[in-house]
Amino acid sequence: MVNLKEFCSRKTLIGVALGQFLSLLITSTGFSSSQLAKKGINAPTSQSFLNYVLLAVVYGSIVVYRRKPLKAKWYYYILLGIVDVEANFLVVKSYQYTSLTSVMLLDCWSIPTVMLLTWLFLKTKYRFKKITGVVICVAGLVLVVFSDVHAGDRAGGSNPSKGDILVIAGSTLYAISNVSEEFLVKSADTVELMAMLGIFGGIMSAIQICILERNELKSIHWTTGAVIPFLGFSVAMFVFYSLVPVLLKTNGATMLNLSLLTSDMWSVLIRIFAYHEKVDWMYFLAFGAVVVGLLIYSGGKKDEIQQHPNVGEEDPHPMKQDEEANSGHENKGSEAGSSKTWVA
Repeated sequence: MVNLKEFCSRKTLIGVALGQFLSLLITSTGFSSSQLAKKGINAPTSQSFLNYVLLAVVYGSIVVYRRKPLKAKWYYYILLGIVDVEANFLVVKSYQYTSLTSVMLLDCWSIPTVMLLTWLFLKTKYRFKKITGVVICVAGLVLVVFSDVHAGDRAGGSNPSKGDILVIAGSTLYAISNVSEEFLVKSADTVELMAMLGIFGGIMSAIQICILERNELKSIHWTTGAVIPFLGFSVAMFVFYSLVPVLLKTNGATMLNLSLLTSDMWSVLIRIFAYHEKVDWMYFLAFGAVVVGLLIYSGGKKDEIQQHPNVGEEDPHPMKQDEEANSGHENKGSEAGSSKTWVA
């Protein structure tokens, strides 16, 4: 039987609230990218570069001050930096070809990808309650699609098919990045993760900017209308990256991706209150469905124990965590070690 206390626990409510704040941040980055695309600015890697610089400066300073050796191998962070940079590049690039709504809807592809990766590489087993929560969340997204069609809101973009492919590819890389980050958060150190991601992500971004976006940056007229979305995107991404490890550590990668499903609904609320636009009633029903799905998925007791190898040491150490937290452990195959989750 369903225990209501499980869904009203402090851990569940904090996880849902933090997830929705992160969803709002993603919504703001989506609006920033959409505004830049409307102005003809096509520099997706440059948009993310300042975020990596902020991560490197803020968290790198802490790492230098502590003067401790890295807990994870440095090449793990290089691989993560490459995946993360390309994920941001593909998704931000998609705004040049398709609509904001399409990007936010298709971005939910990361959810089944996360679940598939953890099932294949970590042998994670999902309880029926968890699967039910995911199904309800996705059902909410289906309602959004029907609402868009019904209201005629869905703008096509210059090349929707190309944009949709870019979103799906970027979402797949996001899933790999999220799973990787959670493993490193739990096996290494959050500050170290953010610092190394900022350093290697910044280096990869700088190289890519020199190759692909040098001429584009020269042609941009840096007016207030161009600078504000650029800075807004970077600040929102910095806060997002800083808070993601907290949710990953407590609730898991699947919970994170489920929470981000509501970004489309938040964009609708912004349109209602900021731009006084009318939206279809199904949006509100969809939002409610996603929230209920999140509560069902995240509600439950912390009742599994699993062994996880320390990526920086040879000796493993035990860590307690719930099933959805285990869903975020590395898909980096054999490097992460072979572990199995028993779901009660």
